[in-house]
Amino acid sequence: MKSCRLSTKLLNVCLASLCKAHQLKKAESVLVDSIRLGVLPDVVTYNTLVSAYCRLVGIDAAYSVLYRMREAGISPDVITYNSLIAGAARSCQLTRTLDLFEEMIQMGVPPDVWSYNTLMHGFFELKRPDEAYRVFHHLLVEGSTCATTCNIMFNGLFKNGYMSNALMLFRNLQRRGFVPQLETYNIIINGLCRGGRVGRAMRMLNELGQAGHVPNAITYTTLLKFCLKKRKFELGLKMLSEMKQKGYTFDGFAYCTVIGASIKAGKMVKATCFIEEMMKAGIKHDIVSYNTLINFYCKEGKLEEAYKLLDEMEKNGLVCDQYTHTIMIDGLCKAGNLEAAKRHLNHMISMGFDSNLVAFNCMVDGLAKSGQIDDAMKLYKSMDTRDSFTYSSLVYNLCKAGRYRSASKLLLACLRSGLEILKSAQRAVLDGLRHSGFPREARKIKSKILMARIIRD
Repeated sequence: MKSCRLSTKLLNVCLASLCKAHQLKKAESVLVDSIRLGVLPDVVTYNTLVSAYCRLVGIDAAYSVLYRMREAGISPDVITYNSLIAGAARSCQLTRTLDLFEEMIQMGVPPDVWSYNTLMHGFFELKRPDEAYRVFHHLLVEGSTCATTCNIMFNGLFKNGYMSNALMLFRNLQRRGFVPQLETYNIIINGLCRGGRVGRAMRMLNELGQAGHVPNAITYTTLLKFCLKKRKFELGLKMLSEMKQKGYTFDGFAYCTVIGASIKAGKMVKATCFIEEMMKAGIKHDIVSYNTLINFYCKEGKLEEAYKLLDEMEKNGLVCDQYTHTIMIDGLCKAGNLEAAKRHLNHMISMGFDSNLVAFNCMVDGLAKSGQIDDAMKLYKSMDTRDSFTYSSLVYNLCKAGRYRSASKLLLACLRSGLEILKSAQRAVLDGLRHSGFPREARKIKSKILMARIIRD
């Protein structure tokens, strides 16, 4: 039987596994023990630690590994610096990113295309597209661009609102011999959809097919989502039908997109048809599909069916997420079962989901609408975070209960926090104060609303 010999390669495999499992202390302990046993680390060893510290701790802790490398007589390489630059860019430390890039060059480590790609991505994240383009132009002149570089450029321009520039660059690069792959087309289609250019996005879909590519789940769910979000329901269904005829794979995510949009549009019959179709297709449920189905049953008032799906989820080893709990709380509130909704909210908090604003808003709204306004106010006071919906619901329902002065105080609290409140809630407060004999207070509130609007604008 062969004995297992310790080696640097084995050490690197162990460290990579421990870092992947977020066990940095164990990784450091293994490194110390290995050195004691005479197995010396190499640049790969330290690069593994640098990358892990960047992801799990922070850029400062990662940078400190460089001192240890130099003490061990090992020079950082381009991979070391790429990890550090990526870590600084992820935490939006632009000055640190540029300093690391400059340090790399001063240390005689030539940047590679991934170094430049990370730098570009960082500039885009910080809304500095001009600097990103300068980096891209440098790579273009040097002839060092790759498909990923171009994709970062297209995606960054779209996200920063430069749709026309992204399209012009796309066509210019095509004329220079750039051959876009499926990922590039998906980025362009997504950018066009976000910019409201559905016709052009559809033409890009045709171009994609003519270029010999087959649309994947990302391609058609992007288009479907946009069509359904913009209430172009018939166009979305027409496209769905065409895709099926052409034999494109239709996965669970795509079905959930269509079902979710149908529910939002109030087309419950259509949603039912798609659910049945998804079942017949034998698509295995994941957390997204379960949430979509639970949402459907809650909207239909079929809470027993929703609970059955929760049980099925647990049997299949899936854990409810924040969205699952929120759907159930909303469904229970709308069904008038507020006690069960409270229990579910407490259960959610005990599971560590205590920062779910949407779930709290559902509960506040449910209590307020059912006339339990004092309980709604208690819950509101216990919330760490509130938004416009929180205030609008409470203000409107306080007015409904004839408690106009309490509503006006809450409205002022909302304005002081810099949030907007629904105009219907504003009108309810002003009308209520006037009709209940407080015209002077109504004028003061109106003045505060106008002032808040001027400051916001």
